[in-house]
Amino acid sequence: MAAAAKSPVSICRSFARIVAGMNHEEPQKTEEKSRPTIPTVSLVLDAGEIVEMVYRRQERRTAFVVYREGAFREESFVDLPGGERRVPYRAENNLLRHDVVLFPSAPEEYGSVAQLLEAVRSFIHRYVDLTPTFEEIASYYVFFTWIYDAFNELPYLRVRGDFGSGKSRFLLTVGSLCYKPIFASGASTVSPIFRIIDAFGGTLVIDEGDFRASDEKAEITKILNNGNARGFPVLRSEQIGQRKEFDPRAYAVFGPKLIATRGFFEDRALESRCITEDLGDKPLRDDIPLNLPAAFQEEALGLRNRLLLFRMRDQGKPRDLAATVDRTIEPRLAQIFAPLMSTIDDPETRENLKLLARRYQRELVADRGMDMEAQLLEVIRDLAAAGAEVSVKEIATAFAERYGADFDRPVTPKRVGMMLRRKLGLLPQKSHGVFVVPLGDRGKLQRLYEKYGIDGVS
Repeated sequence: MAAAAKSPVSICRSFARIVAGMNHEEPQKTEEKSRPTIPTVSLVLDAGEIVEMVYRRQERRTAFVVYREGAFREESFVDLPGGERRVPYRAENNLLRHDVVLFPSAPEEYGSVAQLLEAVRSFIHRYVDLTPTFEEIASYYVFFTWIYDAFNELPYLRVRGDFGSGKSRFLLTVGSLCYKPIFASGASTVSPIFRIIDAFGGTLVIDEGDFRASDEKAEITKILNNGNARGFPVLRSEQIGQRKEFDPRAYAVFGPKLIATRGFFEDRALESRCITEDLGDKPLRDDIPLNLPAAFQEEALGLRNRLLLFRMRDQGKPRDLAATVDRTIEPRLAQIFAPLMSTIDDPETRENLKLLARRYQRELVADRGMDMEAQLLEVIRDLAAAGAEVSVKEIATAFAERYGADFDRPVTPKRVGMMLRRKLGLLPQKSHGVFVVPLGDRGKLQRLYEKYGIDGVS
């Protein structure tokens, strides 16, 4: 869907030049020119003050908003105890002028958290066609991005689909509401992305399909693998000046991510870090505009302004992740949803999110029930009903008779053995000259039955 409004997903085609100049621009002029200045977008001072950069395009200027104990003021710089002066990036910075990184313009009152949540959900619903479950998750995720730095681990939000399925619209709509969104899909190379995330923090918004070369996709995967947990920077070797020496440097890539892909990640661990929606499998809702209206950017800016005040008021609140973990869902899903739940104070809203997580768990189990792994488990369950060990050859034969017509190549014992080991974690053992699935660990099989939504007894 083409956007009439200027889209940050499509405007940045010379990322490398932008970032190369990002750290060489002159800082904003101050009265004390001799004091060292460092361009900064956000920080928390020792005194408890929260400093956030704002950007006012119409006025062509940036500033700091400093918040403390319910009140905020505007400053052009902040001095630290050691004599260092922090200044906002200039309004002329290319990344700001071209909407590669979006900022609020000023804190705005939002009423209650429930009211703000409904405003975010309504905005997403107006411009993107998502299932009700994922629409709610996306709304909560927007909130989470504004306080993500209070956590050590976080999930990613991902949509999957082919061309024309609405992935770009999702990235633009939801991304425009997130905390310091970095629209990196237009990058000509991957290398600037490391530097921008390290310099600005915030939320990476990226379409994997824009990076076609295998080495580029490997670099993106590195960012995603290292970026969901604090303390795992990406290391890169860079040349020092005109000399031919190379100096290793660490780039912090921790932060929330909005991702669009055409298929699954080959890395199953990375796949498990994503809350995913498949797009393009149903007709587009009639009320979804094919082109974004001119008011889109102003609406998004207004919501970012309200979310900025939410961030300032919420900063520093104690968070008990253990109290928000739902033991009725599988551990990986509980790990993903616990930080989201801890961002919500309202008991009713938190309970709704818990119900949402359980509904998502049921949907995952139902989806897994259609997988080849689930079909293999059903065969194992039926063959093992007599209590004897089952050979891989017996499983392959029974599977071929029951499901073979659904596959485009023969289901051989070798293929079944690989599936058992790689997909289900079951290790066939040799017994009397044949490979069998040991049934001694009934607990492991029972956990697999539950994971794939299969009754333990046929």
